[in-house]
Amino acid sequence: MGVTTLAPSSADDPLTYRPVALVDLLDRVLATGVVITGDITLAIADVDLVRISLRALIASVGALAPPEPEAAP
Repeated sequence: MGVTTLAPSSADDPLTYRPVALVDLLDRVLATGVVITGDITLAIADVDLVRISLRALIASVGALAPPEPEAAP
């Protein structure tokens, strides 16, 4: 299982990090969602021929769905 160090371990020292399991990181990303953007440019001899802008939204369906209204009793 992969382990990264992205979350601070305490509010006192923001430079101290604790290990975060990849599964926990993926769960948090899917719960809140993340947008990934990028640009690709194909050029020959400093002449831009093709430019592609990419944007991807990654989230779980539950995070994107509007909350259902509560039923009246």
